[in-house]
Amino acid sequence: MRAKAVLVLAAAILFALSPAFAPRFEGFDPAQMPVAFAFPPVQPAGYAFALWGPIFLWLALHAGFGLLRRAEDPVWDRARWPLLVAMAVGVPWLAIASASPVLGTVTIWIMLGGALWAFRAVPQDRDRWLLSAPLALFAGWLTAASWVALATLAAGYGAGTAGLWSFLGLLGALAVAVPVQMSRPEPVYGAALIWALIGVAVAAFSGGRTAQGIAALAGAAAMLALAARAMRTAKRPHIA
Repeated sequence: MRAKAVLVLAAAILFALSPAFAPRFEGFDPAQMPVAFAFPPVQPAGYAFALWGPIFLWLALHAGFGLLRRAEDPVWDRARWPLLVAMAVGVPWLAIASASPVLGTVTIWIMLGGALWAFRAVPQDRDRWLLSAPLALFAGWLTAASWVALATLAAGYGAGTAGLWSFLGLLGALAVAVPVQMSRPEPVYGAALIWALIGVAVAAFSGGRTAQGIAALAGAAAMLALAARAMRTAKRPHIA
């Protein structure tokens, strides 16, 4: 268990440092795909990506506390392998996504799978703010980001228009997020989705895509209701 805890901390540090060693990434380049489109489907406004700062910091705190205080704890150990996979893939992800939208989409879905597995593997009544909450934030953002990638790729390869995928991407993200939030009453997960969906709405309204903006706000409202329900039912955390 301690060896895994060390690996998780190393991966968290490398993951947090990875943007400094990767090309600037602002979404998939339409020139890399066969079909041009005027706007990327369900792409949040640029400010929304600032959430990566808290994600990196919180995962590092999670990993550090896990090594120093919970290295041999089997409850903490449940999340280590899937989280390690998600962060290990995340370290080179910016470079991968800049080079290939296809590989970028495949790898971000691998990251989502690992993050969701890690989040769902741990309870909320143990060290919540350093165990389930950081994993929830990571998984919540990736739930949105994975559908942004898939929607952009699908539109770029002609499997429907960008306008169509603006709505399919929103529906897909909610189709994943709603059952996760209902089965795991951790409001931080919902908060990450709300942040992403409001970012999508801001980008849509700024680009004159009113219907998409309204749909994104409706999705955010639905997640807010579920997150509020989760907040009422979540157990109080404790740190021993």
